[in-house]
Amino acid sequence: MKRFEDGKHKIPEEAKNAAVVIGNFDGVHKGHQALLAQAATVAHNIKAPLAVLTFEPHPRELFRPDEPPCRITPHDLKAERLEQAGVEYLFSRTFDWDFASLSAEDFIEKILKDELGAAHIIVGYDFHFGQMRKGTAEMIKKSGLPVTVIEEIKGQDGQEISSSRIRQYLRRGEIDKANALLGWEWEIRGEVVRGDQRGRELGYPTANMPLGRTLHPAYGVYAAFARIEGEQEWRPAAVNIGIRPMFEIAQAQVETFIFDFSREIYGKTLHVRPVARLRSEAKFSNLEDLKTQMAKDCKQAREILEKSRFS
Repeated sequence: MKRFEDGKHKIPEEAKNAAVVIGNFDGVHKGHQALLAQAATVAHNIKAPLAVLTFEPHPRELFRPDEPPCRITPHDLKAERLEQAGVEYLFSRTFDWDFASLSAEDFIEKILKDELGAAHIIVGYDFHFGQMRKGTAEMIKKSGLPVTVIEEIKGQDGQEISSSRIRQYLRRGEIDKANALLGWEWEIRGEVVRGDQRGRELGYPTANMPLGRTLHPAYGVYAAFARIEGEQEWRPAAVNIGIRPMFEIAQAQVETFIFDFSREIYGKTLHVRPVARLRSEAKFSNLEDLKTQMAKDCKQAREILEKSRFS
């Protein structure tokens, strides 16, 4: 998949005349995947490449900057999932106030026609665009661009598969329910940074990384699998996600204790896939009680992960 970022570079001719799907695609969940599969059929029928037009950062981050992070899939992870869904070209436009102020008419003429040279547009049934979300699929049709509208896609329970539902599950620590809607195993990734060495002092050295703008799942201790940049193996681990009330750190982070592992991996990107939440964060009266609980957490995590690995 070829990526074109920020709208600052001219789109090459081979990337034009594509069937362009428009959306945020946060999560690239089963609903998105079904939409993309239908879009791929449209692209095949008109003998055009399949492309996605998306926006960075997520519009909610611009309009509601004080809200907690909402991103299920930061940009690079979203791009990977889109590529796996068969997208050939990814156009990522910077979503700032200038872009948000574009009228629907300008969005059609300047972005879809002049910049992308789109041959066909594919959108979901509830798609709106442009300033004040006044743009509709019907407006695109009237401009002369062919449009396919994909109807609502529902899950096995009859409910809509949505990023909002997935966010709710993750914020409750219900990883299995979130993954069922995603169709893949949700992960957190980031660069391993030096911490305060508390884990090492307690006998549980951890690889630490900030949560940043990734959605914060329910704080607590999780059984998880972790993969180090440049490696293929997913290693079992116990992970604390949150602010460590025992030590009251300022910003939430992910602290990963990889079982039977002793290498230093500072500066590496770590991929962490929570499997099950064991408990919420807690403040202990002393370090010995904390160490006792950590031993119990690791034992429980090993048991869960052993079953998960071979289920």
